[in-house]
Amino acid sequence: MDEAIKIVTDIKNGQIKPIYFLMGDEPYYIDKIADYIEDNLMPEEERGFNQMVLYGRDTSVDDIVSNAKRYPMMAERQLIIVKEAQDLVRSIDKFEQYAENPQPTTVVVFCYKYKKIDKRKKLYKAVAKTGLMFESKRLYDNQVADWIQKSMKSRGYTISPKASQMLVEFLGIDLSKIDNELKKLQLISPKGTDITPELIEENIGISKDFNNFELRKAIGVRDELKVHHIINYFSQNPKDNPMVVTVSLLFAYFSQIMQYHGLADKSKPNVAKYLKINPYFVNDYVVAARNYPMKKVSQIIGLLREADVKGKGVGAANVSQGDLLKELVVKIMH
Repeated sequence: MDEAIKIVTDIKNGQIKPIYFLMGDEPYYIDKIADYIEDNLMPEEERGFNQMVLYGRDTSVDDIVSNAKRYPMMAERQLIIVKEAQDLVRSIDKFEQYAENPQPTTVVVFCYKYKKIDKRKKLYKAVAKTGLMFESKRLYDNQVADWIQKSMKSRGYTISPKASQMLVEFLGIDLSKIDNELKKLQLISPKGTDITPELIEENIGISKDFNNFELRKAIGVRDELKVHHIINYFSQNPKDNPMVVTVSLLFAYFSQIMQYHGLADKSKPNVAKYLKINPYFVNDYVVAARNYPMKKVSQIIGLLREADVKGKGVGAANVSQGDLLKELVVKIMH
């Protein structure tokens, strides 16, 4: 995030590179940087003759180089954006020769998604020397909630840890998808608003009471009534609450409780650091560890592995996923 902001800031300050090679597993920042360059590098009246968008599947490296060597028409520079550049994977190395001596009046932007160039290759070294190589790395699951909080803060909003976690568990780790939902919340909320679980429930459709976050919490405190209410809700809404997701999140949760049991230093900062969680949630893990000793946690991890296999139809072909979940939580809590 910081590197992407720096790239945009440098462009704003007139520090423009002749080549931007944007690559990596996370398309969100690749799109953000490319969109900013497309919308802001040159005045609108100059774009007709001096700005072009090419697509990897419809062009070749030779065509890109040929266009890049042209001089701009009545303008300081020209811009070439190559979207879906990963489709050029078999021939992209041919761009090395141009990268060694790029046209100073041309800016070429490659959007090379879901792949990356080996740092040992001559192409990487050539672009890194004369232009800019940017790798957009996919965030780990436990980093996305923090990303949401930082993103909303930069837009002038606050969001509670629970609200952030709800979004992650419902939308996954696709930053573009999450960003679209955050934009919806911005449209209906004035700056300075605290984004709450209630606001998310009303406008995005994620239940603040019946979700995997609340299920884990209820299991952790051994609130059997609430657990069964949530599981019944999941059974009635299987498309929005697939079993595979619930089992995966419970597995991660009890793996963290196992880690907690193994910590010599159980201070709040140390627990947050090693479990990779927001300090706000540490006390939930303390309570859960008290309710589930290490031996029981080991048994539960075994139950979750078994449930994962059954949920995929092995050995339980005629059992609904709702019934499998009900059976699982009973075994976990007894």
